[in-house]
Amino acid sequence: MPQPQNVILIGSAYPLRGGLATFNERLIREYIRLGSQASIVTFSLQYPSLLFPGKTQYSTEPPPSGVPIRVKLNSINPVNWLRVGNEIRKLRPDLVIVKYWMPFMAPCFGTVCRLIRKNGHTKVVSVIDNIIPHEKRPGDRLLSSYFVHSADGFVAMSRSVMDDLTTFDTTKPRVYCPHPLYDNFGDAISKLEAKQRLGLDPSCRYALFFGFIRDYKGLDLLLEAFGTETLKNSGIKLLVAGEFYCDPSPYNQIIKDRKLEDSVIMSNDFIPDSKVVDYFCSADVIVQPYKSATQSGVTQIAYHFDKPMIITDVGGLAEFVPHNKVGYVVKPDFQSIASAIVEFYASGKEVEFTANAKIEKQKYSWGKMVEAINAAMISE
Repeated sequence: MPQPQNVILIGSAYPLRGGLATFNERLIREYIRLGSQASIVTFSLQYPSLLFPGKTQYSTEPPPSGVPIRVKLNSINPVNWLRVGNEIRKLRPDLVIVKYWMPFMAPCFGTVCRLIRKNGHTKVVSVIDNIIPHEKRPGDRLLSSYFVHSADGFVAMSRSVMDDLTTFDTTKPRVYCPHPLYDNFGDAISKLEAKQRLGLDPSCRYALFFGFIRDYKGLDLLLEAFGTETLKNSGIKLLVAGEFYCDPSPYNQIIKDRKLEDSVIMSNDFIPDSKVVDYFCSADVIVQPYKSATQSGVTQIAYHFDKPMIITDVGGLAEFVPHNKVGYVVKPDFQSIASAIVEFYASGKEVEFTANAKIEKQKYSWGKMVEAINAAMISE
C-alpha cells in the first residue's frame, strides 16, 4: 500500500529512557527515511514516581537527532487525554502508531485513540509488546480489552502475542513481524577494547545478562547455574548489567549463599545507550534465562553485535534464536542453563554461532516493520 504521508507515534521517547523509547525513536526515523512526515508525542508523565521501580525515568544522553518529539501526554490525567486526543484528531494524520506494553496505559491510550479516530480519516495501529502482561494484576484483561477496541489494526512481534490477541479480538487486521534489529548502538569494537573500557580482566571469559532486572527474567536461575560446581570452577564469569526493577535481596542472597562474589560482576545502574556496545562486545555469549517472555529487545541487540545467545524456551523467544545455530534453546531451569553454558565453551561454539548470527540477523529490518504497520492499516 502507499506510504502514509503523515505519521504520529504516541509513546515513550526522549527525554524518557529505556528500550521503549529506543524502539519508538528508531521506528520514526525509518518512516522519515522513507519519506513520511513523522513525529512522536511522548509523555510529560509516564509513570507516577510511586509506581516507577527504577531510579529515574529520564535519560542523561543527548536527544536523538532528526526525530521530532513533543512532550505532551500525562498517563494519569483524563483532562490531558481529552486535550491531546482532540489536538491530534484535528491534525488528521494518516497513521497513528501506539506501542502497547502494559494494561496501566490502556485508559490513556484507549481514550486518546478513540478521540483521534472520530475524524474519520486517521488509522490507529498498535505495535504490541505484550497484551497479557508477564506480571499479572486484577483488571489487566478488562483494561487491555478497552485498548484493543480503540485501534484499527495490530502488529505483534511474536507468535505468542498473536495468539494472545485473539482472546480480545478476532476480526481486526493483524500482522506478525519480528522485533527489528537494534542497530542504533554504534559499530562493534574488539572484545579486548570493550573489556578495557569496563575495567574487566582481559584474560577472563564473560557471559552477559543484560537489561532491567525483573523477577520473570530469571536472573535467579542464572545465578543458581553459576553456583553449580562445573561452572563455579570453570573460570567463566557472569556480567550482570542492568538496573533492578524488583527487590535485589533474593539475588544478592544467592550470590552470598553460593559464594559467587568472585564469579559474578554486578553492574546495576541503568546502562546508557553509549555504554551498550561495551557490555555486549566484552561478552562471549548473551544469556536470557527468562521464566516467561514474548519477545526481547536484548535478542536484537545481541544480533546487532553478532553475539551467540543462550535462551530459555518460553513464550516467543525460541522463534528468534535457532537452536544449535545461533545459540542454544533450553528449559527454564538452572541445570539446563548451566549445561548449555558449559557446552558452549567446551565445544568452542563462539566462532560458528557468531558467523550464523551475521546471516540470521538479516531477517530483522526496520523496513519490514514499517511494511507490517502499513499493512495493518488496511480494513478487512
